[in-house]
Amino acid sequence: MKLVHPQFKLNGIPLDEETLGEVAYSWVKEGKDFEIHAGDFLLDWLSASDTLFVKTSGSTGKPKNIPLKKSAMINSALATGQYFDLQPEDTALLCLSTQHIAGKMMLVRAMVLGLHLDVIVPSSFPMERTKGKYDFAAMVPLQVQNSLDDIGQIKTLIVGGAPISNSLSKHLSNQSTSVYETYGMTETMTHIAVKRVSGQNGKGMKGCFETLPGVGISKDERGCLTIQAPRIMDAVIITNDLVDIVDENHFKWLGRYDNVINSGGVKLIPEQIEEKLSVLVENRFFVTGIPDDDLGEQLVLFIEGIREQGQVLSKKIKELGTLEKFEVPKQIFYVKNFLETPSGKVQRQNVKSQFLNN
Repeated sequence: MKLVHPQFKLNGIPLDEETLGEVAYSWVKEGKDFEIHAGDFLLDWLSASDTLFVKTSGSTGKPKNIPLKKSAMINSALATGQYFDLQPEDTALLCLSTQHIAGKMMLVRAMVLGLHLDVIVPSSFPMERTKGKYDFAAMVPLQVQNSLDDIGQIKTLIVGGAPISNSLSKHLSNQSTSVYETYGMTETMTHIAVKRVSGQNGKGMKGCFETLPGVGISKDERGCLTIQAPRIMDAVIITNDLVDIVDENHFKWLGRYDNVINSGGVKLIPEQIEEKLSVLVENRFFVTGIPDDDLGEQLVLFIEGIREQGQVLSKKIKELGTLEKFEVPKQIFYVKNFLETPSGKVQRQNVKSQFLNN
């Protein structure tokens, strides 16, 4: 199993397994925090073990360490390289923390595909730290939001960790950069499907996630996505993501099964309602259900920030023609700062629990 491609470069320096190990060791001993994390992973990658342990994000439960096979990570990298036509000596930027799977997989892709990778300190404003032009990079939505003026320096950009909001998607729509929202999880070595957001020459069907090579999809009896990817996973993964299957390679993401609200016997998918509300609400927000004696659950709206013109907003929501009767929130609550995961996902249940308990 070849772990490092002969064309691989790190920060402009060609490295093989031996010299990469020396760099990793020096980072662990003398590097800055982000270099220490990267060095630790590189030493694990170069070790004799066939597997390594990665911590899950904790967005849908308590974070846990899970074992991943190096061969599966290599196959994931090859699938990404095939989909995006990445070639040896293409340039790539790593601006994510390598404490999480997304950052680790950027290192793996570079080593497996022979990319020339620049590693910079992770920050909310990554493009302020580099003037280079890159064929490939990965970011979380906040980084993209803060880099809109400089996104043109990147040819292909994948975005994960949290969904791309409608407002950010609009800002990206006219960009020359091919931007893709990713779908995946730690267990699938990050993305198994991508959705094109911008770029005239990008691949895929707009509005739909397209699977990477070697990935099969179907739905279970709940309407949730199941994933078959034998090159990267031994078992079928059954998700809690409600989807519409368009064809064998494309699906539309509807929302999370565990977020569904049962209000008066009507099942409401919060993410679908949020898409309609996004034309009115600029701050981060989400809808959820809280206990109600008559309805079982009543639909409410949580908005991040300080209360402003609550009655005006409530009136606009009631007049919004796209909402069905049961999709109009009964109450609007304001929370100064949402709780979130390290990757920027809003912890809906924790925000709701903390608010109701106070």
